[in-house]
Amino acid sequence: MSETGTPPTAARSPDMTVTTADKTGARTSEAADVITGARERIDSLDDRIIGLIQERMAVSAVIQEARITSGGRRVNLSREMEVLDHYREALGKPGTALAMTLLELCRGRV
Repeated sequence: MSETGTPPTAARSPDMTVTTADKTGARTSEAADVITGARERIDSLDDRIIGLIQERMAVSAVIQEARITSGGRRVNLSREMEVLDHYREALGKPGTALAMTLLELCRGRV
């Protein structure tokens, strides 16, 4: 232990730089390059997915407003079951959990 209480291996000198391989966990620079490029693509996809979820939330709010204004309930459980089934059929059991999260995000915004 050092005088500061940190193990010597935990300290990083200022001249030590973090490499791409360090960031990716890859053992070769070629693999690190593949991982870095793929992660950039995932980040781009995530941004698009978030945008689509936000759009879905806005459309859901329009539907809820129309339903409530007409005297209906905020949530239509039979429609939610259709959504859950659709996601489960497309993505398996994890799709159901994803659909539940989406439905939760889209409820009660009105």
